[in-house]
Amino acid sequence: MASIIKTNLCSKLFALTLAGCGILDIKIPNFKMRSTFSDTAWEAMYAPYDQSTYQMVLDVLRPDDVVLDLGAGDLRLSRQMARIVQKVYAVEINASVLDQAPASSDPWAGRVIPICADARTFDFPSDVTVGVLMMRHCLHFGLYFAKLQKSGARRLITNARWHMSVEMVDLRRERVPLRKIGMGWYACRCGGTGFKEGPAEQWTMEMDRVIHDVEDCPQCR
Repeated sequence: MASIIKTNLCSKLFALTLAGCGILDIKIPNFKMRSTFSDTAWEAMYAPYDQSTYQMVLDVLRPDDVVLDLGAGDLRLSRQMARIVQKVYAVEINASVLDQAPASSDPWAGRVIPICADARTFDFPSDVTVGVLMMRHCLHFGLYFAKLQKSGARRLITNARWHMSVEMVDLRRERVPLRKIGMGWYACRCGGTGFKEGPAEQWTMEMDRVIHDVEDCPQCR
């Protein structure tokens, strides 16, 4: 099962689902269903996160990790991760954003390897143990998931699937087809997420705390 670093994530998503269906009347400040930007435009933008979000990533890194930071931007997270891990490959497609990274006198700066490349076509290094994908508007989660698995990486730390928080994904865990799980929340290797419906009388609070790792969900097709 997927490991959600923020424990109240499912409750919020459940509330959003009910609100969207008209079952629950809640007001969400500044929440808009539509945007003037396309998904592709959002994905191409670099937007740094607050330090508390970065800390969720830092807290689950290990000293022996080799990190592949996808969409590294101006290296602000890459450099923090370098203080903990062996090495950070920092991949950023936008050269102008990468050039904005300030000079660093940090003794760990040498552990960061900036790479200006498109992660969709870039060959992932074979010594990577963990991928970091902090990109809420990500259109290619399934591709990155598959490439990390192929490279031998064991974990993926990301906010790309649930958007509202950070999860740690075990890349080695076997996924089951969505049709084989019962009622409850699921997260798919393609990046799709959702709640598999079932009889209302079968719903329990435990279902709000469990997320099934699946494949072959409706968004895969």
